[in-house]
Amino acid sequence: MQALEHRIPPPLVAALIAAAMWLLASPTPLLAVPELLRHGLSLLIATTGLVFDLLGLLAFRAQRTTINPLQPARASAMVTSGIYRVTRNPMYIGLALLLLAWAVHLASLWPLLGPPLFVLYMNRFQIRPEERALESLFGEAYSRYAERVRRWL
Repeated sequence: MQALEHRIPPPLVAALIAAAMWLLASPTPLLAVPELLRHGLSLLIATTGLVFDLLGLLAFRAQRTTINPLQPARASAMVTSGIYRVTRNPMYIGLALLLLAWAVHLASLWPLLGPPLFVLYMNRFQIRPEERALESLFGEAYSRYAERVRRWL
C-alpha cells in the first residue's frame, strides 16, 4: 500500500471521487430535499470549501514554501499561522467540503459516501506520509504543532 503514498495529487483524488459520486447518483433514488434548500446548502458548503482552500494556499504563498502535496520534503517553512492555527490541512478540508457540496447537490444516498472515502484515503495515503516528512524536516517544532492543532477540524 505504500506505493500509493504521495502518488496521486489530492485534487485528482477528489475529482475521481466526484465522478464516482455522479455515476452512483444516477441509478439510486433521489432524497426528498426541496430544490431551493439543496442548491442553497450546496452553494454554502462549496463556498466554505473554497475559502478553506484559498486561505491555505495564501498562507503557503506568504511563507514562500511549496504547495506541491506530492513532495512535502521540499517544504522550506512550517506554516502555522492564519488558517493553520485552526487545522493542519485546510486545503484537504476544502476539497472534502467541495465533495460534500457535490453530494448535497446530487441529492442521492450513495454519493454521500464520497466525502468520508476522500477523508480515509487522504489520511492514509497523503496526510500520514506528509506528517512523517514534516516531522523529519522540522522535528520537535512540528511535533508540538501537531499536538496543538487538529489534523482536520
